[in-house]
Amino acid sequence: MVGGASLLAASAEKPRAAKPAEMLVREFFATLTAEQKAAMVLPWAHGAEKGGIPTRLKTHNAAPLGKKLGEQFTKPQQDLIRTTFKAILSGEDAYERISRKGTWDSSGAFEGNGVAIFGDPSGKDSFSWVFAGHHLTLRCDGNSQPNTAFGGPMYYGHSANGHSEANVYNYQTTQVMSVFEMLNAKQQKQAVVVGDPGDGAAALKPKLVQQPPVGVGYAELDASQQALVTGVMRTLISPFRKEDGDEVMQLIKTNGGMEKVRLAFYKENAEKGNDRWDYWRLEGPGFVWNYRVLPHVHCFVNVVGQA
Repeated sequence: MVGGASLLAASAEKPRAAKPAEMLVREFFATLTAEQKAAMVLPWAHGAEKGGIPTRLKTHNAAPLGKKLGEQFTKPQQDLIRTTFKAILSGEDAYERISRKGTWDSSGAFEGNGVAIFGDPSGKDSFSWVFAGHHLTLRCDGNSQPNTAFGGPMYYGHSANGHSEANVYNYQTTQVMSVFEMLNAKQQKQAVVVGDPGDGAAALKPKLVQQPPVGVGYAELDASQQALVTGVMRTLISPFRKEDGDEVMQLIKTNGGMEKVRLAFYKENAEKGNDRWDYWRLEGPGFVWNYRVLPHVHCFVNVVGQA
């Protein structure tokens, strides 16, 4: 397996905010009025009281608690939220892409997104700062959620067709397609799966043991093919801050390494040409990167360590 440090070289190329995001979350929390706290701060275990999924771990397609940034925060607070958001990314290029070139999809503007806090970031207690809007859910939690990359499931997308250059994530589609094109005929047949792996929460259930194996395995590829898959991993984690990318690679290593990861291309019917697949999916023990290409990009990510 290629070392985690080399895989993550691209994630450290751009400078980010001087202060860690966790420190910025604490600064933001200290500015909240009692009314603001009542509206957007919830207990750490909210939603899990009866065995359900904690609200802090859910993905969203709009402001997480229904109220937009522009509706409840002052301009200085919004500026601090933006700085915090940038601090969980690798730099300005990543911010430009994640914001969909400043359009934020149907959120319309930065102010159309929302944030929520779970727990108490003011001291040493567990907390999670969740930023969400249309086609977006990202977190900062100071590693409060153990053995979990990005603080929980991550979601990003764009309303443009994933095969179109107008889609800000088309570079991911293109790079994964280059891997497919480098597979030999037998490997391509193995890699293509007719069906639908699921979208949203249905796609975010990484298996510690996958039975039966789906797609083509990293361990089955030759050195040049493995290098391309390594490049895909580097590309996928490059928009996010280095410490989150490091955690992704450490969890993959803990769960058996890249040798356990498989790559599959899904088509909803068998007639489509190989260049018009609907999903691609990287999956291994405790690891899912599920990328829907058509009709537009939805990408759901979940990376967890073995219990």
